[in-house]
Amino acid sequence: MKKTADAFKKMDGERRIKVLKLEVDYELATLYEAMLENNEAKKNECKRKLERLRQELIRLSN
Repeated sequence: MKKTADAFKKMDGERRIKVLKLEVDYELATLYEAMLENNEAKKNECKRKLERLRQELIRLSN
C-alpha cells in the first residue's frame, strides 16, 4: 500500500512540475511585455510570481 501511495505522489509531483514550467513560460512572456511597456508595477509582480514558482520547482525536484 505504501509503495502505491509513493508512486502516486511521484506521478502527481511530475505533473505539477510540468504545469509549473508552463506557468514560468507564461510569466516570462508577461514580464517581457511589462519590460516593453516599462511598467514597473507589472514587472515587480511578475518577478514575485517567478520567484514563488522557482521555489516550488526546487522543492518538487528534490
